[in-house]
Amino acid sequence: MNTISSIAVSGAHAASTRLDVAAHNIANAQTPGFQRQVVHQQSQETAGVMTSVGKVDEVGADLAADLVAQMEASYNYKANLKTIQTQEQMVGSILDVKA
Repeated sequence: MNTISSIAVSGAHAASTRLDVAAHNIANAQTPGFQRQVVHQQSQETAGVMTSVGKVDEVGADLAADLVAQMEASYNYKANLKTIQTQEQMVGSILDVKA
């Protein structure tokens, strides 16, 4: 897998993790003593992003933040998939030209 694909796949995985965490937070918003989870992202030297999930210090829900995070992660996921699709089309075009 080349660098473009590995970066896009890494980004899609990070977006998926952010979607999962936001859904978890929304589903558990009414649970007494619930602590929201957050996703920490860090760029990797070899290309892409690494994610980890942690908890916030305060107890309670933040539905607005979780809904916005869910929408943002959805857009990021779609953008990364489009990047993979475009890269595959470019490789196909190069192979067509060389064939």
